[in-house]
Amino acid sequence: MRTEIASLGEFGLIRRLTEGIELKNESSRYGVGDDAAVLSYPAEKQVLITTDLLMEGVHFDLVYVPLKHLGYKAAVVNFSDIYAMNGTPKQITVSLALSKRFSVEDIEELYAGIRLACEEYNVDIVGGDTSSSLTGLTISITCIGEADKDKVVYRNGAKETDLVCVTGDLGAAYMGLQLLEREKIALKGNTELQPDFSGKEYLLERQLKPEARRDIIEKLAEEGIQPTSMMDISDGLSSELLHICTQSKVGCRVYEEHIPIDYQTAVMAEEFNMNLTTCALNGGEDYELLFTVPIADHEKISEMEGVKLIGHITKPELGCALITRDGQEFELKAQGWNPLKGETSEEEKTDENGETE
Repeated sequence: MRTEIASLGEFGLIRRLTEGIELKNESSRYGVGDDAAVLSYPAEKQVLITTDLLMEGVHFDLVYVPLKHLGYKAAVVNFSDIYAMNGTPKQITVSLALSKRFSVEDIEELYAGIRLACEEYNVDIVGGDTSSSLTGLTISITCIGEADKDKVVYRNGAKETDLVCVTGDLGAAYMGLQLLEREKIALKGNTELQPDFSGKEYLLERQLKPEARRDIIEKLAEEGIQPTSMMDISDGLSSELLHICTQSKVGCRVYEEHIPIDYQTAVMAEEFNMNLTTCALNGGEDYELLFTVPIADHEKISEMEGVKLIGHITKPELGCALITRDGQEFELKAQGWNPLKGETSEEEKTDENGETE
């Protein structure tokens, strides 16, 4: 059964999508149902706000992205930004622009993913908006979070001799995207065949259903480790590391042999005849955390599960470099995802950096 969105109207659709939402956080005083949400944060907290815009055809392809997964990912990538400030996400607002090809049931599926993410991360949906669209689906999510005033971590705090750390592994989300794009092309026009993704489940999960690293933020707090700078890896390790170094006015050395890469990622890179290190440095969408800590925390960080020490911060005049396995030094370049870049051919995309626009 297909229910046209127009049959419900804007307010009817919002009521249907937000029915049964219960506020869980003390800072959420009033949510959906009025002209504005009402939030109340304690004086000792800093309020963190981030927003993310996802456009169909630019950030996602509904040929292979299920709507529920899309909703989950759209929420989680915002949570990740709050964790990257050493904070805790508390509320989101959700705004959607929809073309006529979407039914009420489609949007319920999208919202089911958003609501699942909010349940998993204890975040309240407190508002949003819907509008018609002539170009497909657009999702805009704003996330509000909190952090102790003396615990907020910025990009500009890295100091010489600090250690450079990353969580999890890198490049898997990008290889998952390459796999999905390949199968989309291979099966174009054939609705009967289904791709075989056996043995590649991890790559698909990393692309379609990423998770924010709340666990690492909690571990750092338990160990009494205060990062000096931090970002989440959405546009690629190289790009994010250069952001930190530029804003902190420092240089860095990262070591190829220490960059964490999953086995499935390595197998897929070989299958695609791609340079594995390039994929890990520039792939993007891993939503892992990149952070620096004082050298005094070396022992604690070395023993922390899920965290890998990949390099160190240097004087600014030394620049930002990758040290290869055979000891060569190459300048780090930001070759990851750039949403404002002009159109690029598929061949140029692959040759340049292994990132899909």
